[in-house]
This record gives sequence, structure tokens and C-alpha cells, in this order.
Amino acid sequence: MRKPYLSPHALLKSLLCGAALCAATFAHAQQVLTDFASQTPLTLTGNGPWYRLELPLAVQLNARQANLGDLRVFNADGQPLAYALVQNPAQRAEEQPATAVKMFPLYNSSDRRDAAPMVRVQRSANGTVVEVLPQTDIEAGDEVLRGWLLDASALKAPLERLTLDWSTEHEGFQHFTIEASDDLQHWQSWGSGQVARLSFSDELVEQREVTLPGLKARYLRLLWRSPQTVPTLTSALVLGTSNDAPPAPLSWSPALTGTLDKPGEYLWQLPTALPVARLRFDIAQANSLAPGTLYGRLDSTKPWQAIGSGLLYRLSENGQDVSQDEIQLAGYPVRQLKLEVDERGGGLGPDAPKLHFAVAPTQVVFLARGNAPFTLAIGNPMAVAADLPISTLIPDYSAQKLASLSSAQPTKAPVVDLTPLAPAPTPIDWKRIGLWALLLLGVAFLGWMALSTLRAAPPKS
Repeated sequence: MRKPYLSPHALLKSLLCGAALCAATFAHAQQVLTDFASQTPLTLTGNGPWYRLELPLAVQLNARQANLGDLRVFNADGQPLAYALVQNPAQRAEEQPATAVKMFPLYNSSDRRDAAPMVRVQRSANGTVVEVLPQTDIEAGDEVLRGWLLDASALKAPLERLTLDWSTEHEGFQHFTIEASDDLQHWQSWGSGQVARLSFSDELVEQREVTLPGLKARYLRLLWRSPQTVPTLTSALVLGTSNDAPPAPLSWSPALTGTLDKPGEYLWQLPTALPVARLRFDIAQANSLAPGTLYGRLDSTKPWQAIGSGLLYRLSENGQDVSQDEIQLAGYPVRQLKLEVDERGGGLGPDAPKLHFAVAPTQVVFLARGNAPFTLAIGNPMAVAADLPISTLIPDYSAQKLASLSSAQPTKAPVVDLTPLAPAPTPIDWKRIGLWALLLLGVAFLGWMALSTLRAAPPKS
């Protein structure tokens, strides 16, 4: 009886099909709720079928993968649901190029130097400021520079950031209030701004940017707290975004304790790898000044990478504290942080300051299927990312539809735990192991077939 012949091509095809089936089996085996370290029951509001959830920071701290590839949503029957991750849609608004705006000095008489200037403004037909004059005549030599008026009427987008430059003879810190108006009559407070220019030997440290609240305004008025320190501005750049929606608020952590590695170097260990957007330092000692560079990495086997810099300070002026205690980052995943400060400014003291970190909000959108209750699960280093593009999950997706989706929220508020998680074990790549096993089995089978053929061949005469 002839043995069935299996061509190498057919054998390879069978092996590949077996490898795919093996990989699918292993992937399916990972979709079990109990395999995830954190399990958060959800309460749904609305008719669905899609639900939108703001991922709490307390839940995200349990992630074992920086890209949230180990996140899942399960129904009551233990079935994983289709879902998508939406990374902070409001923050992804397209930035417009920074625009240079016109600047007009605001003067008061010397006997009214602390009062807000009363001015006469001449405007063009489109609202652009042409000239700004004091409301009453001021004698020559009696005028005091009180602040500056910025004409931002050419910008139609919400104002996000202001960058100033000033004459070099004014070093040190500049503190001023920011007010906004559309008619130059009624002014709304936009808080305060702080910029600085400091020289250390041959080095120059500058902080020239001020964050604005992301609202629209035609005019900005900057009034210095100490009129005698008002600098001569040489340029003012205003940056806006094309999206009218205000930036989504960041999720801030409780205080995290750090360590002093050596003088001027401070270390912090985050609970897990996180895409950090901003850091805030608790500067305990007054009159602290620290130009610093921030470094980050995922673990101790990786080299440090510079991820940000800034001028940190807390100063007492006229009986009040003025401070700059935050550094903005680009949102790259990090787990370990190092701050190196220039101690010529006094540093931040012998102990590492408490650190607060913030991450941009992440939304989880899932398609409810099967029976309630539904559970959000995270914390499985072996899991393979399973999220879909939002446009695939919602075929007629739009920003307006996303905002109108039904909502989901944790049934109980998760507790924030800043205890560092143990390093995630290297996941076993079952797909590769299964594929190699099948290929080796195939090679052995081919060898057996070749040997059988040689044995069955008739001897040569």
C-alpha cells in the first residue's frame, strides 16, 4: 500500500495554520477577568450601546503596560468587550503659529502710580488699536510706566500662551496681573503672570512663557505689581488653538516622596510607567531658587533622557510668596525621574521635595454587549493590546457624537495607591514558542519522510 504523499508546500501551509490557531488559542486564554490585578465595577447611565468612561488615575496606576495595552472591559459572563482608547481629545486641538501682537505702554502720573491707568484709545474700523494715550495730560517727567496693553484682536482662536521679551537691563523676576477685554472698558481677571531672567556667571536662565486660560479676548492688559520694575517690552507673542473647547483638566496625584541621590540631584520612583504631562514640586523653604533639568527613564537598565527643564523658585516679596513650582512635559511614558538643579541659586534644600505628577485624561469607550454588571480590568503584563480605533468602534464617529455618548463611572471611587508596583515579569511569548514548536515538528516530520523514502527505494542493480 502506497503511503500518502504530502508536498512540502502543503506541509508548510498546515504548519502555518496550526501556528495561527495556536496563537489565537493563547490570546483567547488571556481574556480572563481574574488574570488582571485591578477590577473596577462600573455603573452605566444612559441607553448606550456605547459608553464613555474617564479613566481614573487610581485605576491607571495599576497598569502594567505604559500604553494601557492591558486594559479590558468585561461583562457579567466574563466576555471581553470591544473598546477604544481616546487620548484627551480636547488637548489635541491644532496649535496656531505664535503671533506677534502690538504693544502699547500704559502710563500713570507719579502720584497715582499704583492705580490702573485710565487711557484714551484710538482704534481702526476693524478694532485694531492705533494709539493709546493717558486720559488726562501728564506733565513731562511725571509719567510712570505702569504696564502694557497688548492688541490680540487679529487672533480669532482661544489664547493659550503668552511669550514676552524685554530689555536686557531688567534682570530678575517680573510679576504682573493679566486682564482681558473685548471693548477696552470692561476687564476680566485672567490671574497673574511670572517671567524671569537671571545670570549665573556666563550662563543665562530665562522663563519667558505665561500660560493663559484658553479663552478668547481681543485685548490683554498687563499691570506690574511694582511699578518701578516695569520693563521695556521688546516683543510679545500670543499662541492660540483652533479648538474652542477648553483644555481638559489634568489628573493630579497625591504627594510622592523622593530621595536625595547626591547634592543637587533628586530621584523619584513612580508606581508604574505613566505618560506624565506636568510635575509640581512642593518647595518647602522660602527664598529657594533652582534652575533645573529633569531626566526620565522607564527602568534602571535604561539611560537617563532629558525630558524637560525650568526655573523653580519660591520667594517672599512684600510679605507674600511668589512661586514657580511646575515643569511641563511632553507626555512620554516614564517611571523614574531625576531632577538636577544648579545649587548656585540656593537649591531646594537637603531633602527631596514632595512631587505631584499629572497625566492627561484618557477616555475608554466600549460597546456594551451581554449582561450587566460590567467591569473595568487592568494590570496584566501578559495581555496583548486589544483596543480598536475609535472610528472602527463607532462607524459614524464624530467629536460631537463622542461628547453625546452615554456615560460609565466606577461604582465606588478607587483609592489612589502610590506604592511602586513590582517590576513586571517578562511576558512569555506563547505565539513565538508555539510557532517554533510547530516548525521544528515540521522539520522533524520532513526528515522522517525523507528517511522513509530512502528506505523504501529499491536497491540499485
